[in-house]
Amino acid sequence: MSRFQNKFDHHVWRVVASIPAGRVMGYGEVARVAGFPRYSRMVGAALGRSPEPLPWFRVVRSNRTLAFEVGSSAYREQAQLLKQEGVRFDGLKIIEVETDDSLDRILWGPQE
Repeated sequence: MSRFQNKFDHHVWRVVASIPAGRVMGYGEVARVAGFPRYSRMVGAALGRSPEPLPWFRVVRSNRTLAFEVGSSAYREQAQLLKQEGVRFDGLKIIEVETDDSLDRILWGPQE
């Protein structure tokens, strides 16, 4: 593993580990908060390299859909884990938990 990959992975793992239950972040948001704003496509690979279990299922596409093929076992697993935490879907998209709140309520990002 290169020094860059090691640094990138650790930063991504730290961000993903900090996403609270019932909240989600996009791959690009994770990369940006980790300090690597142009590396969203590498986030999934970094999650796969984690030696410790992470709440990988809280990371979704920027359009708030799941990144796996609809109907695949990975898709069903991610959807089930998110639903267990109270995340709701309208079709294939994640929606706000309560009608009085905006989507920002379930999107999570550390304070800058």
